[in-house]
Amino acid sequence: GQRRYMESFSAYARQFIGDMERPDVDKITGLSPVISIEQKTTNRNPRSTVGTVTEIYDFLRLLYARIGEAYSYNTGKKMVKFSEEEIVENITKKFKNKKISLLAPLVRGRKGHYRELFEDIRKKGFVKVRVDGEVKDLVPKMQVDRYKIHDIEVVIDRLQVTEDMKVRLSQSVQQSLKTGKDLMFLLVNDTDQVVQYSKQLMCEDTGISYEEPSPNAFSFNSPYGACGTC
Repeated sequence: GQRRYMESFSAYARQFIGDMERPDVDKITGLSPVISIEQKTTNRNPRSTVGTVTEIYDFLRLLYARIGEAYSYNTGKKMVKFSEEEIVENITKKFKNKKISLLAPLVRGRKGHYRELFEDIRKKGFVKVRVDGEVKDLVPKMQVDRYKIHDIEVVIDRLQVTEDMKVRLSQSVQQSLKTGKDLMFLLVNDTDQVVQYSKQLMCEDTGISYEEPSPNAFSFNSPYGACGTC
């Protein structure tokens, strides 16, 4: 009865009281009904909304985060994300018999010479990188113009998409996503076509990505959901 009485409190009050554990029983009978009488007091807060006053605000945040769908603010198209298995199947279907390169992005739109970065990935056994759209061999003491903005990707693997290469393709996709922090590029060697794949929400046309919606993103009290510009 005590726990059920506590559940009749507002969500705001319960956050200070804490939750009570449910009793370790399968069934209880003969309990009297729990009755709580509300003393209505209105908090006149200029920041109050219909959602906060009626206490459905927290439920709406949870609802939007769980069933909401994200759309690109540039194209208006629905954002997509892929699992590793879906990426492998997509590549196998769309690029059958094509010669491709799998790239993991390391630098996106930043300045620097990146000597240490090139040396580090060379020591890990990689032999090629793609710098500002051009594939280059990794050489000792390699660097780029420190005052220019660069995009740098490491070439994880180069292969032809055939059925007998599916295991290797799967392993390379896994490594590309790990190195690129859930983002990878596919480069078609003959045409220089580039396709992006991400395990996070992403716009296929522009490449912008969002994090998964969470209740904090819909809270006006949380910086997590605030506009980065404002």
